[in-house]
Amino acid sequence: MTAHRTREIKRWKVPKGRVCVQDDLCKGCGFCIDFCPKDVLSAASHYNVKGYHPPELVDPEECIMCRFCELICPDFAIWTEQPDQEGQEQEEEDQDAG
Repeated sequence: MTAHRTREIKRWKVPKGRVCVQDDLCKGCGFCIDFCPKDVLSAASHYNVKGYHPPELVDPEECIMCRFCELICPDFAIWTEQPDQEGQEQEEEDQDAG
């Protein structure tokens, strides 16, 4: 019998959507960290299954969703998600109500 592991995806909310990282895909090249124009990424203190420090968002409010991190990642371990128009409108309504 083979054990199946689920791959955890970390998501951080940023002003224009979400930044997502799948730790176990990262090989620790650091391109996303080094080339982020707003310096919102840093190497995590923990290790992934490959023994590397994956990126983590350290300043979500400064992220401008330029998508450069996902474009430069050779392992597709980091990506961005923008809310669909309907979901965004609902979120704005919820904020107005609160």
